[in-house]
Amino acid sequence: MGNFDGSHDHDQLDPEPGTTTTAPRRTVRAAGAVLWRSDAESVEVAVVHRPRYDDWSLPKGKLDPGETMPVAAAREVTEETGFRCVLGPLLSDCHYQVRDTSGALADKTVGYFGARALDGAFQPNEEVDALRWLSPAAARDLLDYPGEIEALEEFVRLGTELTTVLLARHAKAGKREHWRGDDDLRPLTPAGSAQAEALRALLPLFGPDQVHSAPRLRCVQTVQGIADDLGVRINHEPLLSEEGYWGDPEASLARLRALAADTGTPLISSQGKVIPHLLGTLAERDGVSLDDVPSKKGSVWLLSFRRPAAHDVSTDGVPLLVAASYLPPPPATD
Repeated sequence: MGNFDGSHDHDQLDPEPGTTTTAPRRTVRAAGAVLWRSDAESVEVAVVHRPRYDDWSLPKGKLDPGETMPVAAAREVTEETGFRCVLGPLLSDCHYQVRDTSGALADKTVGYFGARALDGAFQPNEEVDALRWLSPAAARDLLDYPGEIEALEEFVRLGTELTTVLLARHAKAGKREHWRGDDDLRPLTPAGSAQAEALRALLPLFGPDQVHSAPRLRCVQTVQGIADDLGVRINHEPLLSEEGYWGDPEASLARLRALAADTGTPLISSQGKVIPHLLGTLAERDGVSLDDVPSKKGSVWLLSFRRPAAHDVSTDGVPLLVAASYLPPPPATD
């Protein structure tokens, strides 16, 4: 995923020549999506018309207070198009300047996800009075803003035949040296339980249908609520625990690829001494550029894998990582 500057919107402003700003500017955060649907013949994406600006754009909007970017993207898709969706890869971030309600300059960031359309139907409303389902090429010609075209082009580059893997670090469980019992049984703290509940609300947006965990109580507790909601059991993954991984990193990497090769969308709960090295190795081998691999407690890596074509014998049928985005810990609520 790259960062894209220079996207133009009706509320975007170019700095005035010769002016400088010493006070820190407020940041306005927004999110949107390339909403798509497909059949055996083609892929179509949704482009919406906003009468307020008389423009054609991707569905998008500002984050509500306390809202995360994925939640905002899914909400805006439903509000503007009438369709529910399953989120996929984070395609791009656009950065530009706007005037806020007080007239002061603000920095605006808009993150765009891929989003597969589920059920729904469009109804014209005050914000959006028309929706068109178009081929990506036709949508590119209609969109008014370069930043959204960049997101669409990344969507085309990645394609729709992707497997999503959600790789989470367990939530807060206190310090190891402060726990007197078996470390395998160290539980989540109250703050960690709140993080787990926040993940329980966030991660279903990406459509997980199976849950895996390193065999540590804190790892299992982090994803237990999601497993309960799905009505599935948690599969223990010894190779994705600290000692399992460092005992045989190659076997652990192969296990992650095997989960990506299976059908469905796996959610995996692992540990902080596993995720950075595992993901860094995987990204380097598959040619995905990562400047850093943070792994805060309660955070998630959104990984997109592509299965090789049937005629491609060079990869031995192994799914390849094509995109990776970091989702920081969502804000916990009381």
